[in-house]
Amino acid sequence: MEEPGPAAAPPEGRGRDERSLEALSLAGGGGAAVAGRQLSEGRRATLASALELEGTVLREGRLTQFVANNLERRIRLSGAPRGEPPAGGGGSSIPAIDPGALQDVVALAGQVAAQVDELLRNVHCGLQALTALSVGCIQTYRDGVESLGEAADLSIRAMYALVARCEELDRAMQPVPALAKRIRDMKGTLERLEGLCK
Repeated sequence: MEEPGPAAAPPEGRGRDERSLEALSLAGGGGAAVAGRQLSEGRRATLASALELEGTVLREGRLTQFVANNLERRIRLSGAPRGEPPAGGGGSSIPAIDPGALQDVVALAGQVAAQVDELLRNVHCGLQALTALSVGCIQTYRDGVESLGEAADLSIRAMYALVARCEELDRAMQPVPALAKRIRDMKGTLERLEGLCK
């Protein structure tokens, strides 16, 4: 009996598409009589050559990457129920649209639109309230600044008036030292007169 060679071509059609890496590795296992490193290298080489028939093999050092051909068709076949032939010989099949799902989507879209409208109304009301509060704060600040300016102006005018009154008082008090001297002289004269009378 002859064993099939390691580079035997995989079967065509759906069987080829459904062939897994495990099946390829078992097919490349061949005779298990060879031991050690030669067996692992032989399996790796056989597996790589079999994978090259199924897709693209990239090697980076000890890392091997595999990209399968017709990946979309393989995914579609893996998701199809067993016993049901694949639709349309490789073409993409569009599933039927469920009217109930469309009605649910329309209802949900209406709910989302209503919620968005309500959210926008709330945001609008909040912004109006914040704007009114900001305007009130600005007006209060303006009134405070104006009243502070008026108070500062009145204070400056009162200070000038006080300085002027002080200057007038200073001018009015200029004869006081001479008057005080005269009073002292009169007091001394009176004291002398009292001394003479005793």
